[in-house]
Amino acid sequence: MDIAQANEEFGIEGILQICAGTGGLPLIMIDNEHARAEICAYAGQVLSYQPDDYSQDLLFVSEHATYERGKAIKGGIPVCWPWFGPDPEGRGRPDHGFVRARQWQLLATESMVDGATRVRLGTKDDGASRALWPHPFSLEIEVTVGATLDVALISHNIADTPVTLTQALHAYFRIGDVRQAQILGLAGHDYIDKVGKTAERTQSGPVNFDGPVNRIYLDTADDLIIDDPSLSRRIRIEREGSRSAVIWNPWVEQSRNMGDFGDQEYLRMVCVETTNAAKDAVKVAPGDSCRLASRYAIRRD
Repeated sequence: MDIAQANEEFGIEGILQICAGTGGLPLIMIDNEHARAEICAYAGQVLSYQPDDYSQDLLFVSEHATYERGKAIKGGIPVCWPWFGPDPEGRGRPDHGFVRARQWQLLATESMVDGATRVRLGTKDDGASRALWPHPFSLEIEVTVGATLDVALISHNIADTPVTLTQALHAYFRIGDVRQAQILGLAGHDYIDKVGKTAERTQSGPVNFDGPVNRIYLDTADDLIIDDPSLSRRIRIEREGSRSAVIWNPWVEQSRNMGDFGDQEYLRMVCVETTNAAKDAVKVAPGDSCRLASRYAIRRD
């Protein structure tokens, strides 16, 4: 991306500018009347969102994150697409698909009537993508930075055959102390427990953290709430186009085994992901589209 040209075409004076971020990756910086935010045009990934009346960022990014082309950035809201989790065909393709380690194109920026700022980025199939996933596609992400953070992932099937997707907005949230945090809104729902031997269980009460958590919750479309007493706040997550959710925290051992994640950082984060995962796969007809979206709002506890 040519930074000067991008600012000429898409910059908004006093509100939005594009610059070279860490590792030279293009970074879209927003500072409007509601909030400040950062979006990495590489990977189409929101890295930061902080409303003006809050001292802490909504999102967590590891201090050890890698900012390098061809690699994923650990934190913010990575996009998992066109599959969630390990390669479903076992061919050694990247976990969580290929678009989170891919350059996206800046398509449009806009100042909204309510003072919010909207950014659209996109990516489409090419020779590199077809070597991994042989389907023509057009993928867009729309990020609206206002009193809430709204993120929508829109998949367009431009092939002449149906495609089946699993996908996620893999949001990492900043937490004061995950041992005191709870996730509300999942009581009574079945989930696939991926820690140890995979098993299906039923959630009783809120989700608490006293060890590693890696769960796919099934048949759930309700709002979710992260109750974070250490930071005296609650985060509400509204979801669209999703009937599954993933909760993840690596805890001690896995944290030590990740080169782009600090040994103690698991205490300060939790992933609550808006997904189409497991049996919640989406089949998109030729010429059709699907939309996966979340609205993230912070409230003082």
